[in-house]
Amino acid sequence: MQELVFLQSLWAMERRHTDGFERSLEENIAKIAEAGFGGVSAHCHDREKVRRIAGLLPKGCTYYEGQCFVSTVDDLKPVLEIAAEFGVGHIDLHADIRPRTVSECIPILEGWMRLAEEVSFPVLIETHRDRMTTDLHFTLDLLEAMPDLPLLADLSHYLVGREFAWPVPEESHSQIERILDNSWAFHGRVASREQIQVEVSFPHHRQWVDLFLGWWRLGFRSWRHRAAADAVLPFVCELGPKPYAITGADGNDISDRWSDALLMREMVADIWRETETGA
Repeated sequence: MQELVFLQSLWAMERRHTDGFERSLEENIAKIAEAGFGGVSAHCHDREKVRRIAGLLPKGCTYYEGQCFVSTVDDLKPVLEIAAEFGVGHIDLHADIRPRTVSECIPILEGWMRLAEEVSFPVLIETHRDRMTTDLHFTLDLLEAMPDLPLLADLSHYLVGREFAWPVPEESHSQIERILDNSWAFHGRVASREQIQVEVSFPHHRQWVDLFLGWWRLGFRSWRHRAAADAVLPFVCELGPKPYAITGADGNDISDRWSDALLMREMVADIWRETETGA
């Protein structure tokens, strides 16, 4: 049976509060596990840090999304070695390079995909600002050149980056659907056309929440058609700390991001169940 696994971003667990208090890594992972998440998202560059995180993950919370920021084909090699050593579930690759033409991108992407063939876990290219995939239209051109390029969809970057009109035009919806049809994992954040991260618990943001729930529902249905019968779909709750989070005059979050993450998980679980029944 196909399964949705919810992960929590360790970056999103940072408080960055003016009181200066931060929970320890042990406390954060315990909090994540106790809340019923299936794993975490964290960097995958430093072997000892990865060893520490992987060693702390308890039973039932063992899925590890390994994030990496790479600029060359060879940059990916040590990341894959670390990921293989510690049982990382998939790699979230930030293509930390900004070519101006598709032709410049292809040899790099092909090199990463050749390396991905040597490991037993997926290597996914994240849709993210200030990366090779910074622009929606440019990424669509990449998919024209490499139709099977595996993506990790963080759609917040495309909504705010393109500043879609409201209501979102059908053409923009179609472009997002093309991204979804190549997406094998998701990062959960809700944006508006002006802000990268809005508070999902605030009633006046509901139109943006519903927009993203609709996109994720389409993405889940697309994934179900493409994925194996026993495949696992990772969804990362990634409500980042400031400056992603909007702050008040006191310099602190204006909502409880942890509670918002739990609320978002609940809403996403509901739409996942809808795709199970075909509703």
